[in-house]
Amino acid sequence: MLALRPNCECCDKDLPPSAEDAMICSFECTFCVDCVDTKLPNNRCPNCGGNLASRPIRPANKLENNPPSSERVISDCPSVE
Repeated sequence: MLALRPNCECCDKDLPPSAEDAMICSFECTFCVDCVDTKLPNNRCPNCGGNLASRPIRPANKLENNPPSSERVISDCPSVE
């Protein structure tokens, strides 16, 4: 089951389970679409090099028994110059 991490690893923006702008790689590294578009070249995860895709939204009625992660992760993301 997806962890549904609570934030963008680049800018630390909150990404709740209902966020439509959350992107993930196959290792569940999580980024907002703004960082993917502006900081991550070629739609690739800076951690593993895998592609990024929209994170599915877990139905609200499933969150009680399957809660999202509360662990915030921050990565070294490329800086835009």
